[in-house]
Amino acid sequence: MKTFFTILLLFIIQIFSAQEEDYTYANGVFSFEENKPQKIFTDWARIRQLPDVSGKILDSLQTNQKILILKKEETILKLGERRANWYKISYQKGDKTSEGYIWGGNLCVGFRNKNGYDFLFGLTKTVNKKDEKYPEIIIQQNVASIKVVEGNTLIDEVSFETGSAESLSYGTFSIESNHKLQNVEFTLKASVSGEACGIANYHQYVLFKDKKLIPLPQLMNVGDADIYYHNEEFIFSNDKGGIPNAFIFKMEEMERDEKDREIKKKASKTYLWNGDSYKLK
Repeated sequence: MKTFFTILLLFIIQIFSAQEEDYTYANGVFSFEENKPQKIFTDWARIRQLPDVSGKILDSLQTNQKILILKKEETILKLGERRANWYKISYQKGDKTSEGYIWGGNLCVGFRNKNGYDFLFGLTKTVNKKDEKYPEIIIQQNVASIKVVEGNTLIDEVSFETGSAESLSYGTFSIESNHKLQNVEFTLKASVSGEACGIANYHQYVLFKDKKLIPLPQLMNVGDADIYYHNEEFIFSNDKGGIPNAFIFKMEEMERDEKDREIKKKASKTYLWNGDSYKLK
């Protein structure tokens, strides 16, 4: 059943990709408000005199540098599946305040601070990926990462896929509890989602312990009205139905057959946590 959803999703993505050749739009995750603070995600991000890659380079900023969004420019730059506006910004280095232009793809989709550490979520690149069962189908997948930074020092980083451009309409980044998992300080959750039917949403949980980021298996949800859906979730130790020092993966999918009957499929598996790592039960 999941193969059916995979094929359908791949063809939907290809259709949208073909349509995108006629125009360019900015991914919603890179839409930042004017007069709001932001942070640099990519290391040594270039600051230019003009909102264009041909503009003179005025400066470069390190990961975690604080900036202020002054103005959103109309100009959009596309790198792979990442499309973002240019922004006029101001920033401070020492006692000096400077201004310039930066591409929005170099900024954090989300950032948080806890226990003296800064946690940054952003998009890093686009890669070509072949479908395992249908290698003739190649789709472009965005790669995101979460960084933990102390000052300007990168402590740890984990990467994960976030689908194609259509899955980047919205992005969220939050800090959750440790879900009663031994030795875990807290859990980070990064999500991207699309706004149209048939577009996948991705959710990435990451455990934080001893200055290390430990990514859990990625979750994916997709649906098309009441025709079909595929949902994945975790049940943690502190959730109803959870078990101590473990998390349970649950999947449910449905599609309607030619007689408009709902055909459902469910699956689950349990991962045991030993205080340092997890494994399948």
